[in-house]
Amino acid sequence: LQISGYLNLLANTIDNFTHGLAVAASFLVSRKVGFLTTMAILLHEIPHEVGDFAILLRAGFDRWSAAKMQLSTALGGILGACFAICAQSPKGAGETIAWILPFTAGGFLYIALVNVVPDLLEEKNPWNSLQQILLLCTGITVMVLLSLT
Repeated sequence: LQISGYLNLLANTIDNFTHGLAVAASFLVSRKVGFLTTMAILLHEIPHEVGDFAILLRAGFDRWSAAKMQLSTALGGILGACFAICAQSPKGAGETIAWILPFTAGGFLYIALVNVVPDLLEEKNPWNSLQQILLLCTGITVMVLLSLT
């Protein structure tokens, strides 16, 4: 088995931990914010997990062990949610979400932009760059509209 498979599992566990933090903290804000965060993470996770499964297969895992290992990384999400809930202060959830939501949102933005911006800078076709920027802005607009409803 190649080391890249194990590194991918570690990264996926950390990613799932931050997802658990975000979901639990969002539900501490309100049910609406919690459901919106959960849906956004689910939409992100479906292709992400398929890609991670393919990475594990390429690293030498068989299908069954790759599936088991992918499921085991989901425990990171449960641990993240438990950490967010246990981190509540006696004064209420306000202090917890005051640091968890900005931390997770900043991490997600950083990862997304680290993946997107270098590709935009290397793109030779200006039309493709414009499409990607428009889609990025569309995603931000959808998030703003959902937060207003």
